[in-house]
Amino acid sequence: MFNDFAEIEKNHAQLEAELSDPEILKDPAVFRATARRHSELAKVVAAWRQLQKIRGDLDGARTMLADDNPELREMAELELESLTAEEAKAEEALKILLLPKDPNDDKNTVVEIRAGTGGDEAALFAADLFRMYARYAETRGWKVEILSSSPTDGGGFKEIIALIEGDRVYSQLKYESGVHRVQRVPVTETQGRIHTSAVTVAVLPEAEDVEVDIRPEEIKVDVYRSSGPGGQSVNTTDSAVRVTHLPTGLVVTCQDEKSQLKNKVKALKVLRARLLDRVQEEQRSRISEERHSQVGSGDRSERIRTYNFPQGRMTDHRVGLTLYRLAEIVDGDLTETIETIGAHFQAKQLAEAHKNG
Repeated sequence: MFNDFAEIEKNHAQLEAELSDPEILKDPAVFRATARRHSELAKVVAAWRQLQKIRGDLDGARTMLADDNPELREMAELELESLTAEEAKAEEALKILLLPKDPNDDKNTVVEIRAGTGGDEAALFAADLFRMYARYAETRGWKVEILSSSPTDGGGFKEIIALIEGDRVYSQLKYESGVHRVQRVPVTETQGRIHTSAVTVAVLPEAEDVEVDIRPEEIKVDVYRSSGPGGQSVNTTDSAVRVTHLPTGLVVTCQDEKSQLKNKVKALKVLRARLLDRVQEEQRSRISEERHSQVGSGDRSERIRTYNFPQGRMTDHRVGLTLYRLAEIVDGDLTETIETIGAHFQAKQLAEAHKNG
């Protein structure tokens, strides 16, 4: 696995030189991509050099074992034990850095939350999940922009779509896609019975214009009057926008802004993200069944998590994680959950890499 470091160091040096090239500096997109790749390789090179240093120290300790001085031999034995453990850790860290990168990890993310089974209670929980992700985003220093929403009379959402922008957003949120189940006593329940409702979450990488080309003749744009909860009109002008992508039949509506132009821009952002997701899903479907299961499918029809309010418990069914601090989690404390799930799928990738040699 560690045979190509001369080439990696050569590429790293080449990218370092390119970062000071005036031609690359002229194009912000090219510069960002070059800087990102340089940063990735810099971590690999640093990890490789650290591993080489540890191995050099190990060679020195093994040489000391042959010394006539018993005190030096004792020191060498202790050093060998410590350095052998360091070598194993350094090798594992390097293997993680060498795992295939998800090209979407550095992207901003479109999060779509929709109420499923459970009526008003599902809509209320959709609002709870949106607040949960918004508060988590705040702790990470990310920016949240609502692109589209369909509120209900009771303060919930039939659907809410938001763009989350920041450092490596998709890498943190990509495993949140799926069915989120809630078990609790609804505020309208007079008998104190626990109800089970469901909400679906879709996490899509934001598509850049160069990745998804939408030609004007491929879309149909309809405008209409915005409406609020219960269907009442909330706007006296036709500012709401419905965009239909004719080749695929995908439809996106947006009515949150008072400006028709702003609503159209937001609708096109969502449409691009959905089109990119469709293309990438088609690519993933061509991967073998075994490989697909190793990296995780991200299937949004899969029940991934249960939030049990009477017990104060959150359970993620994919990794067997159960935490009894539901109030903090729903309030945006998702760090442990997201890190545990990320480590689970990373371990699967490592196991696959070991199996393939």
